[in-house]
Amino acid sequence: MSDSDAVGLRSVPEGYALRESPPSVAAFRRLRREAGMAERSREAVARGLPNTTYGVHVVEEASGEPVGMARIVGDGGSVFHVSDTAVAEPHQGRGIGTAMMDALVAWLRANAPEGAYVNLLADVDGFYERWGFERSAPASKGMWVRAGDL
Repeated sequence: MSDSDAVGLRSVPEGYALRESPPSVAAFRRLRREAGMAERSREAVARGLPNTTYGVHVVEEASGEPVGMARIVGDGGSVFHVSDTAVAEPHQGRGIGTAMMDALVAWLRANAPEGAYVNLLADVDGFYERWGFERSAPASKGMWVRAGDL
C-alpha cells in the first residue's frame, strides 16, 4: 500500500510516493526553480516552511529525490491558502500534481471549518477548476505586492 492509499487519496504514479510533509528547504527551493517558479531565499523558506498548515511532497522512489510539492498556509480556522504547488518539469504530466491536490483537498474537507475561505493564486489555467476553484473577479480581486515594494 502506498502512502497515498493509506490516507484514501488518488495514487501517485508507479515509481513515486506521496509524503505528508513539506520537503526540505533545499528541495523546496530546487522544486520551485525546476518548475519555472520565482525564486525564494533560503532565509524566507526556512522561516516559512515550519508555518505550513498541511503540506505534501512526492518523491521518486528510485532516487529518493522530491519531484513535487504542495502546501496549505493560513490561520487554521477561517483562511486557508493553497501555495507552492510545483512539479519538476521532467515529471510533469504524470498525475503528480493531481495526486498532491487530491491530498490537500481531502485534508481541507476533513479539517477546514464550514464557511472557511480557501484561496490560491495560480499561473496556470484549467488545473484547479476540477476541485471547485473558480475566478473570484468581479466579486473580488486577487491582489499582491512584493515586500520590498511596500
